[in-house]
Amino acid sequence: MKTTLSLSSAAQVETECLAVVVLDRSEKKSGEKEKPEVAVSTSDKAVQQAATDLIASGDVTGKIFEISWMHKPAALKAKRLLLVGGGKAKTFSASELRKAAGAAVRALKPRNLRSLSFAVPEQVGAEDAVRAIVEGAIVGNFDPDTYKSDRKDQKVESLTVIASGEQASLQNAMEQARIVAESQNFTRELVNEPSNRMTPTILANRAKEMAKDVGLKFEVYGADKIKEMKMGAFWGVAQGSDEPPALIVMRYEPAGAPAKPVLGLVGKGITFDTGGISIKPADGMEKMKYDMAGGATMIGVMRAIALLKPKVKVIGIVCATENMPSGKAQKPGDIQTAMSGKTIEIINTDAEGRLVLADGLCYARQLGCTHLIDAATLTGAVVVALGYANAGIFASDDGFYDRFKSAVDSSGEKMWRLPLGEEYLDAMRSQIADLQNTGGRWGGASTAAAFLKEFAEDTPWIHLDIAGTAWMEDNKPWIAKGPSGIAVRSLIEFASKFGS
Repeated sequence: MKTTLSLSSAAQVETECLAVVVLDRSEKKSGEKEKPEVAVSTSDKAVQQAATDLIASGDVTGKIFEISWMHKPAALKAKRLLLVGGGKAKTFSASELRKAAGAAVRALKPRNLRSLSFAVPEQVGAEDAVRAIVEGAIVGNFDPDTYKSDRKDQKVESLTVIASGEQASLQNAMEQARIVAESQNFTRELVNEPSNRMTPTILANRAKEMAKDVGLKFEVYGADKIKEMKMGAFWGVAQGSDEPPALIVMRYEPAGAPAKPVLGLVGKGITFDTGGISIKPADGMEKMKYDMAGGATMIGVMRAIALLKPKVKVIGIVCATENMPSGKAQKPGDIQTAMSGKTIEIINTDAEGRLVLADGLCYARQLGCTHLIDAATLTGAVVVALGYANAGIFASDDGFYDRFKSAVDSSGEKMWRLPLGEEYLDAMRSQIADLQNTGGRWGGASTAAAFLKEFAEDTPWIHLDIAGTAWMEDNKPWIAKGPSGIAVRSLIEFASKFGS
């Protein structure tokens, strides 16, 4: 999507469609039934006038994501006026605006409209509004129907953001937002691929192409190197597949960056998860192509970091393999020795993500990372705890968490901190090895996190369990059903400010 900034008045912009936000400014008074008090969120008098009759009709309530059309609006150069509901004015923020922009794009797509102009609403600061509109529009433009033989290309090709303010700063905000949103969509493209078209080797090749395009240092290692480095936990998962594993390493080392801190981003890259010998039920297993979403997240984040150029060193590591049942596969009861030297009793081969991450976290520390964040579609337990609304956050260091939480709040993504503690680690202790890879039914997200913490050791560490949020289960007004790209925005926001 081509993005353009306009400092003209909204009424003077020639476009197929001009979108503006409408808000409900009403406040409920005690004992009275609340009535919507709808207003267009723009100071442009011509736009306000054009929308007057439609609003007066009562058909526009300002309800969040409500879409109302007006053709050939009087006194406007736009062919259509699109009113997008933003909900209550008192709670409207950049987060709602981001989704409103996505909803506007998704309203245009089936109508084969190729261009959109979006007026910045008054309730959000100009730079934040520009970022939100660009991010929401680009994310909303993505559809997962890649392999439909009769696919109709309905992409909105151009977006004009109408704003007022200092042009250079607004243009910079637009460019940053474009990088972030395109990186989120890059992650979504990787996750959307079926496993026969996204093997560990193909994932490594896509990451290599990306690294070359944006100037990242890149290395990939296969089975021989994984075994040589004594990554027994990683190899235990990989040994059951005919597809070779890939240890993907991406390095961002900008000139002038201090030697420390070094941020390590570690992603689970299970390109298909059958569960191994502890095989999953057939129902819904096709979705297990998304089990590499944590790895894809880190690849997308590294892309954005390379383009945004923060003054901090970042290393991205993805442990990519399939988890397959075969005559070579690890079995329940097996003992694996991780890179750190810790021994692990395999209780359930479907608890494989924590095994590859264990070696990934250890390797990140060996490479000099002083702070660690991992992302993984790790547990069904986090979905039981938080549903599909929030990703789970676990953190070993409160100060590190506070900085990350600030980035999450800025990004508009929804995450919730869950507990760690010795009581969860106790459930992961084995009678014949140092650890076991499952801890029973209860508190499964926390016991899995406690297992991972053993491999982060004393390094400040955050674990993101995105199992419930990496895949949108239904179409939403602002985003298509399918891969979401969750955590990409938050991680980019965090990394961009981490060295400052």
